[in-house]
Amino acid sequence: MNPAVAPPADVYIGLGANLGDPVATIRAALLSLAALPGTTLVATSSLYGSDPVDAQGPEFVNAVALVHTQLAPLELLAALQRVEAEAGRQRPYRNAPRTLDLDILLYGSELWHRAHLTLPHPRLHQRRFVLWPLSELAPQLVLPGLGPLQDWLPRVADQAVRRLPPEREAVRLPPASS
Repeated sequence: MNPAVAPPADVYIGLGANLGDPVATIRAALLSLAALPGTTLVATSSLYGSDPVDAQGPEFVNAVALVHTQLAPLELLAALQRVEAEAGRQRPYRNAPRTLDLDILLYGSELWHRAHLTLPHPRLHQRRFVLWPLSELAPQLVLPGLGPLQDWLPRVADQAVRRLPPEREAVRLPPASS
C-alpha cells in the first residue's frame, strides 16, 4: 500500500511506555519514526517519568518527538499504530498499561476531528507529561485552538513529572546531512 502524500508538515508525536523496558522501547520507537516513509525525525525531547493518569500500572516514560512528514494525518496514524503493534502494544481495555503509546499531538496547525483522530490531541493541554517535553522542543509554540503553550504549563504544575537522568536519554540525532 502506498502512503497518502500530503504537503510537508511539522508534527509533534507523544511517546509513552510503562511495560517492559520503557526507555529501550522509546528509543526503538524513535528510530522507527525516523524510518517512516516521507518522514524525517527532526528533534526529540528529554525523557520524563510520570505516574499513570486515569490508568494503573508502573511509572510511564514519556517523550515528544518532532517529525517532518509528507504522510497525511490518517496515514501517519496508521503507521504509528503499526509501530505500536510491533512493540507488542495490546488494547485489552481503555487506559491499560502499555508497551508503547504513540499519539499525534499536533499536525502543523491543523484543527481536525474525525472518528479516529482529533487534532490537536484532545487532552494534550491537560497533561504535564506532554506539555513539559513539548515546551522543551518548542517553548514559543502556539497550540491551535488553545493559545500559547506556556499559558497551559501553570495549569498542570501540580502533576508529578520528573526529567530522567541524562544516561537514560532518548536517541541523539546525527548531524543533518546536506
